[in-house]
Amino acid sequence: MSEDRSPKNLEQLLDQVCETTHDGDSVSLDSILNVVGRRSFAPLLLLAGVVTVLPIIGDIPGVPTVMGVLVLLVAGQVLFRREHIWLPRWLLDRSLARDKLIKGVAWSRSPARFIDRILRPRLTVFANQAVLYVIAMLCAVIGATMPIMEVVPFSANFAGAALTAFGLALMVHDGVLALLALIFTAMTVGFLVYNLL
Repeated sequence: MSEDRSPKNLEQLLDQVCETTHDGDSVSLDSILNVVGRRSFAPLLLLAGVVTVLPIIGDIPGVPTVMGVLVLLVAGQVLFRREHIWLPRWLLDRSLARDKLIKGVAWSRSPARFIDRILRPRLTVFANQAVLYVIAMLCAVIGATMPIMEVVPFSANFAGAALTAFGLALMVHDGVLALLALIFTAMTVGFLVYNLL
């Protein structure tokens, strides 16, 4: 089994994603996961959130749906307490245009540095292993609704922000961010329901 290279913050995730952008016209999800790691929920959640929230990448038709399926599959396996996360080959073979990925990562560098500076362990009772299953359930709901979000402008970006916040909260054990992510999730679902009714 390969060494666990799970990122410890947002900037490390972006650095690892950059490792996949050296060759070819597109970058597969499989190659991104090979550098980010597949062993823990938080980095996969963070990756799906970042890809969805970026305006250059997340607005590409189909991307929110693919990330929603990824989140749903991963969250489901967390809830069933699987030790190793399995993903189907058709999902791993999905790819993003290399130039758009590079632009998206470059755009997010400054916000990532700012976010990493303000994150720290606090109110850890809301971002520990015991709360993991609650967060996984919420993220499964987000993932299941993301295909619908393709038809509601900006809702997928909001969902991506919630997933990013949950991923970072688990990674850094920041309970304040976990609570903010919970509020943001409720706002996202409310926004989606309002626009669909």
